[in-house]
Parts: sequence; C-alpha cells; structure tokens
Amino acid sequence: MNKILKNILVEKEKEVSLLRLYSNILDTENRVLTGAFSSTKIKLFRTTLLSHQKSVIAEVKRRSPSKPHIAEIPDPSSLASRYVEGGAAAISILTDNKFFGGSLDDLRSLKHSPIIKDTPILRKDFIIDPLQIIESYEAGADCILLIVAALGRDKTGTLLNFAWSMGLDAIVEVHTYQELDIALDAGADIIGINNRNLETFKIDTGISVRMVSNIPKGIIKISESGITSIDAARTLFGCGFDAVLIGEMLASSSYPEKIIKEIIS
Repeated sequence: MNKILKNILVEKEKEVSLLRLYSNILDTENRVLTGAFSSTKIKLFRTTLLSHQKSVIAEVKRRSPSKPHIAEIPDPSSLASRYVEGGAAAISILTDNKFFGGSLDDLRSLKHSPIIKDTPILRKDFIIDPLQIIESYEAGADCILLIVAALGRDKTGTLLNFAWSMGLDAIVEVHTYQELDIALDAGADIIGINNRNLETFKIDTGISVRMVSNIPKGIIKISESGITSIDAARTLFGCGFDAVLIGEMLASSSYPEKIIKEIIS
C-alpha cells in the first residue's frame, strides 16, 4: 500500500473514532446488527442503472491527491442539477475533505434540490467501518463505495452485507483480478473497475477493457476514473460496461450536460 493511500486510511480511522462519540450512531449500529433496523431505502441506485441502456454516473469533484485543483464548485447541487439535465443516471459526490475537498454537507445539499431529489446518489469516500455506512444513510446516500484495495477480503464482505442490511447499494471497486475474485466471493452485484492504480495513481483504461469479460452476467459493470473523452466512454460501453463514472472531464467543463448527452446518444 503506497503512502498516499496509507495517509488517507489513517485519516479515516480518526474520523471513525470521532463518530464513535455519538451514541445515536452506535444505537443504530446495534439495531442493524440485531436485525431490529427498518430501512426506508429501496436500493434505488442499482434499479436505476438497470433501467438505462447506457448510464453515466456524473461526479462532483473539486480536487484529488494526484490533481490539487480540478474545479471550483461553490454549489454542488447546481452542478449536479446540470448533470441530471444532461441525462446522468446517478450522481457521485466525493465527501472526503482533507484529500478531495468535499464534505457530507455537499451530499446533503443535493437532497434539497427538486431536480436531483429522485436521482440516486453515490457517496464516494474511503469507507472502512459500519459507522460510516450509517452516516451515509443518514446523509441521504443511496449507494456507497467499497474499495477492495483498502479493505481486504473479510472487511469487504462484512461491509457489503452491512450496507445491504440498511437498504443501500454498494459499488465494490477493484483494480486487479485478485481483487475481482474477492468482490465476486463477497457476492457483489455492482462492480466498479478503477482505471487508476491506487499504488502508483497512474491511469490505464485498458484495465477495464481487459477485465470486464471476467465479470459474470447479471452483475452491473462500471468503469471508473481516467475517462477523458466522449469516444473513450463510448468504447467502454461497447466493451460491455453498463455504466461509466466520470469526474474530472465533467466537473472541469463549461458544458457538462452536453458531454453527457453526447455520451449516451
């Protein structure tokens, strides 16, 4: 594991420690674990992607460890509304503050927009603990991201089942065939292939092309990261992907809705 990912995970451990100070979240965790929790969620994310022939998951993204500035986004709901108007099937929002410049308040703001309210929202963060899943649920997320490279085999399965028990969908993110095996063994029904190597942070969209045929039919297939052109997105759909997750190309564009329309047309 490289230094950047290690630093991110150390920060997440600190955030989880703070969450453990709040008794209401601990009470919810206990109710989920004992089967006493009743979810109001309907797994909207997966259902929505299945209803689209080609899905664009459009991401609100200000910066990243590999790119300190992508876009000034003072109003995430305004940008996300433009994504939806362009035909985005779902919105991804980065909620990590220290490394990506996002927050849970960004996510919450989307739920107050009349344009976005029926569009499923992915909380994109480094989820390492059930308390973060409860936090995601309470903030209004419909889906979370589980990164196999950060979690390993046992935690991936545990957190996936915890998310499902709360009525949330989960994208299980992989970059290698070994990680894909872990995702499949866990029973993942949505798998995202990250074109970015989290060890080197280098991009190779060819990894998606090479790995997609190893994902069984019936599992939603998403290609993530490094999709920098309309043609690249279309190529990935042609290879068998159900969805593409695009951040920088859209967030930095003056006309993101036009890009989305062209991709799915």
